[in-house]
Amino acid sequence: MKELTKIEEILLLAIWRLKEDAYGVKIRKYVSQIIDKDFTYGNLYSALSQLSKKKYVRKTIGETTPDRRGRRKIYYTVSPEGVKALKTAREMNEKMWEGVSDYAFD
Repeated sequence: MKELTKIEEILLLAIWRLKEDAYGVKIRKYVSQIIDKDFTYGNLYSALSQLSKKKYVRKTIGETTPDRRGRRKIYYTVSPEGVKALKTAREMNEKMWEGVSDYAFD
């Protein structure tokens, strides 16, 4: 299993939290709020492509809707491999921060 980049970790968590509402616009908005800066569509789709290649996310094509002028939304879900990668990232982060006080950087 390949190690996740920080943005891949954030995206996987965003997709997991958004559940059936995890599509491009919603993911971008959620991540932009979390990281407190604008997250571009270019960065978003580049990272989503990498996550798809690693088999950490699955894509599902939605139905066409009139408000999208016939274009379909692409929905994302975290795959079982993606869940394993998130668990590994969390365990590594916890080990790295073990013993560091909340006041260590004051």
